[in-house]
Amino acid sequence: MSEGFEVAILGATGAVGTRLIQQLEQSTIPVSKVRLLASSRSAGKTLQFKGQDVTVEEAKPESFEGVDIVLASAGGGVSKKLLPEAVKRGAVCVDNTSAFRMDPDVPLVVPEVNEKALYNHHGIIANPNCSTIQMMVALEPIRKEFGLKQIIVSTYQAASGAGQSALNELKQEAQDFLDGKEMKADIFPTKGDKKHYPLAFNLLPQIDVLEDNLYSHEEWKMIHETKKIMLDDMDSTDIKVTATCVRVPVPISHGESIWIDTVDHDAASVEKIREAVKNFPGAVLEDDPEHQVYPQPINATGKRETFVGRIRPDLENKGAFNLWVVSDNLLKGAAWNTVQIAEHLVKDDLVHVN
Repeated sequence: MSEGFEVAILGATGAVGTRLIQQLEQSTIPVSKVRLLASSRSAGKTLQFKGQDVTVEEAKPESFEGVDIVLASAGGGVSKKLLPEAVKRGAVCVDNTSAFRMDPDVPLVVPEVNEKALYNHHGIIANPNCSTIQMMVALEPIRKEFGLKQIIVSTYQAASGAGQSALNELKQEAQDFLDGKEMKADIFPTKGDKKHYPLAFNLLPQIDVLEDNLYSHEEWKMIHETKKIMLDDMDSTDIKVTATCVRVPVPISHGESIWIDTVDHDAASVEKIREAVKNFPGAVLEDDPEHQVYPQPINATGKRETFVGRIRPDLENKGAFNLWVVSDNLLKGAAWNTVQIAEHLVKDDLVHVN
């Protein structure tokens, strides 16, 4: 391979990891060598990067010797254990888990929204939650033009957000249901909780564990990540945010119904919001009610963009609007946003060859 950065992908064999490989192949990052790291179970497998076979190695602290950039998606526990070891060895890490998102010393970045936060990194940058990322891309153009006072979001989150095993479980449940068999649930709503329910032909209003304040941890993440990304303060009261997160029997791509209250009620309009979204990088306007054009998960899957439509006024509240947002949770919500951050690190000269 040509001269460039040595890149390690941590969690290379997972649903996000395989997409990290694909997105890195298509990125602008000059890669001299790629190291594919995973658990001992996956060590020895062969994957490809740009047509060349690469053997998967077991992830250990010494795996990061000589590595310049780490793209991580192997679970929070693994990230907490191994990424500090990578930083010690001179690497800059972009982490796709929740391990460091709320750490005040770790930038939480959606490049279209707060790229400048990258300049404050100390070796680790956090990739936000998948549901938060797409909401940020959809709302930032509106916030920049008209300000935001409040956000109320209800999510319709795909099975793949819980990993490849969860996606496999959904498909098996659906087949069992169609075959007249009993559906067996081992993962949803969240693997670490006491009870499990089928997702196929069902809706589950719980993602992650339920907290003492009656919100799920996924809802907590959306609230506080939004404030950290937009306002650089996870507890800011300048924008009020609340969320209801629901798992739906869709394989890939999250949907979100979002209600917003703008600051500049006199200036904000459907036409101006459409124009702002249309001109914002990473956002695609799909909003033609006359011809039934609006974002759909089946169309967003496999695409990097965030799709925005059904933009309409709240007829009871001046300056408030509703919109519908869809994005591939494994790409913009995970692998692409991670690689995109790394691209900006390279472009802004914030990472160097060891």
